[in-house]
Amino acid sequence: MDSDWLSAFADVFSAVGTVGAFLLGFFLLRREHRREADRAEDERRAQAERISAWVELTRKADGGRELDFHVHNASAMPIYEVELPLPARGGEEPGSEFVGLVPPGRTVQRSAPAEWLRSYVEPEPVQIEFLDSAGRRWSRDEQGTLSRTD
Repeated sequence: MDSDWLSAFADVFSAVGTVGAFLLGFFLLRREHRREADRAEDERRAQAERISAWVELTRKADGGRELDFHVHNASAMPIYEVELPLPARGGEEPGSEFVGLVPPGRTVQRSAPAEWLRSYVEPEPVQIEFLDSAGRRWSRDEQGTLSRTD
């Protein structure tokens, strides 16, 4: 009788250990998949995180003032189809300032709308949309939040 009880206990202990090992393996596999997905997302975002755009007052050669958009690409690859969406005025359709290509390590300047000069106080970020070197479309809003767009 004691050997039957001991054998049953060993079988139960073995079954619990097997189930526990399976659950632990499943948990570790799931965690590794999540970690790999996070790593892949970080790689996809790496170039886009190095792009910024702002509006800033510049002095012209004749001494006048001009408000310019600045688009800076701090990555090692160019960005394409760069656009700076402009807010709509009155009942107009929203427009955008098309910049095109921004080479790696460069800052490109474009003139901002002249009427913005009246409300300008200090340099501030502006919204930007662009394609990274892998062809993914990104958008960064005025608060600096980066998001992938389709």
